[in-house]
Amino acid sequence: MTANTSGLRKKFLPALPASPRLILLCALLLVGVSLAAPPASANNGLSSPSSSPFASANSGQQDFLPVDQAYQLDFLFTDAGTSALFQIAPEYYLYRDKLKVLLIVDGEKSTLPLDLEQGEVIWDDYFEKETEVYRWQLEIPLAEAASLAAGGQAQLQVHYQGCADAGLCYPPQVRNFTLDFASKTATPNDGASAGPGTTASAAGGGPLTTAGTSTGLLLALALAFGGGLLLNLMPCVFPVLSIKALAITHAGAHQRLHGWAYTAGVIATFVLIAAIMLGLRSAGEAVGWGFQLQSPVVVAALVYLFFAMGLSLSGVTEFGGRLMGLGADSGRSGGLGGSFSTGALATVVASPCTAPLMGSALGFAVTQPAIVALSVFAALGAGMAAPFLLLTYIPALAQRLPRPGAWMETLKQFLAFPMYLTAVWLLWVLGRQAGSDGVALVLMGAVALAFALWLWPRPADSAGKIRWLRASCAITAVIGAAWVLPQLENEQQLPSSGASDYWQPYSPAALDAARDQGQPVLVNMTAAWCITCLANEKVVLSSDAVRTAVGDLGIVALKGDWTNQDPQITELLTRYGRSSVPLYLLFPAGGGEPQILPQILSRDGLLMAMRTASGREAVVNSTPSPGVH
Repeated sequence: MTANTSGLRKKFLPALPASPRLILLCALLLVGVSLAAPPASANNGLSSPSSSPFASANSGQQDFLPVDQAYQLDFLFTDAGTSALFQIAPEYYLYRDKLKVLLIVDGEKSTLPLDLEQGEVIWDDYFEKETEVYRWQLEIPLAEAASLAAGGQAQLQVHYQGCADAGLCYPPQVRNFTLDFASKTATPNDGASAGPGTTASAAGGGPLTTAGTSTGLLLALALAFGGGLLLNLMPCVFPVLSIKALAITHAGAHQRLHGWAYTAGVIATFVLIAAIMLGLRSAGEAVGWGFQLQSPVVVAALVYLFFAMGLSLSGVTEFGGRLMGLGADSGRSGGLGGSFSTGALATVVASPCTAPLMGSALGFAVTQPAIVALSVFAALGAGMAAPFLLLTYIPALAQRLPRPGAWMETLKQFLAFPMYLTAVWLLWVLGRQAGSDGVALVLMGAVALAFALWLWPRPADSAGKIRWLRASCAITAVIGAAWVLPQLENEQQLPSSGASDYWQPYSPAALDAARDQGQPVLVNMTAAWCITCLANEKVVLSSDAVRTAVGDLGIVALKGDWTNQDPQITELLTRYGRSSVPLYLLFPAGGGEPQILPQILSRDGLLMAMRTASGREAVVNSTPSPGVH
């Protein structure tokens, strides 16, 4: 495929050291979060529409990124081998013929052969010739460097050069690293370690504390905080948040203490889940964010929990009041445990949701050292807890809440229904994992749990043999419900059919075969427990317009289901900087790097991207047929 650039004569700038202007960055980040779009930054007077490869550059602006933000050089260590990984900002590209990797042994340099994918061929105005370039992401395998490493270490020198579509070319760049294949670390020549396990970022040949990494961390923290704020709007979080809103109305003089307890519960649980995930990844497990809901046992346990909470709110039993922060002592400082546990519960339910701004931040986090990664997850929890904490510090808002009264009992019973609906949704997820037999087992366990809660003695019941007998039968029923959990096993999933029957099962072989044939490819990474994925499926991907465009444009559509653990899908997510689903990739016809589509799709935006990727001038009707929703 041959494409023309903008036709502007490119201008070369000397390499400049990056020095972020922190005050302007913070202000722009706040504006970006409020608009649910990636923020901007400024460096050395070169205003840029993005401060890292996370954000998208705005088309048509004559502002350019610092070189190490336009081309972020990382190193990826996996069981399959080691690679140099370039994250290339939107509307920027790298020249293939300017790429070179040198192995330095005892001061002697030798050029390593490069096994690269086919890039995009463009007409370059400056060099006045057709040249091959790479966009979005480029992975360079370093198998020969690993085999020639002396004592498990290798000193590499990476040469590269790139340009922006808008007309600027950077001078040739050189970066030096020492790779330790045993500890899986990459250290720039200044001695700063990039941490074990995954990647090390280049920072202009200088310390990693300069703008390239520090700005990237600040941006990741801001995106995580903004994503946490938006998590409060996700439907999977609504039931628990509605309960907490009820508890806030009668927290009394200790509202602030309850706000901080709730915040501590949210942040502590986010960090705990993240620490478990990072530990499993370090041990070689292919897991990502939301991994706990890939276990049928965890999903079944959550079904029990939400069902029991619904029964409690319905008045069948008083079980769970302290857990949900609705006990009689929730208005006293002694009931802070209820607020803490409410925050923990909200986090467990929210963890599979991916709000806007979250994907890039969490993808960045899992490639960083543990302390940096956990800081990003803590920022995510802080964002989610911020609205409730703010409520406790603004008396005017708290005073607008209705005063406690008899109406609260009716509201409490009403809030049982979101709990039941959440349990039904989780049962549907379980059906995708363990089949109808697994659902039947859990439903029997839920009946046993309801029987146990009904039998459990009330405080008003008189002591004696009857009370002891009821308690014994209730405990036996709970044991029966718990016995169900180890019996659940993952079933091999069958390809789903329905309105969007144009999908083929994803596999690396299927993707490679379609790309070898030069076909455009749409990749959809989804999961049954991912609310954002299901919304995109229903509103966009299942529409007649998209289905028709797939056929008319000759696009191969591949769907990967991450409902259960799948190392092949995890590897693809990691390659493109994601820790969880959804992930949508659109590979252009004729080869080249894919376009990473937004996590929340729009039908018109997807259709436009599909037409561009196909390389055809096709007109696709984006108006649905009558009667199609």
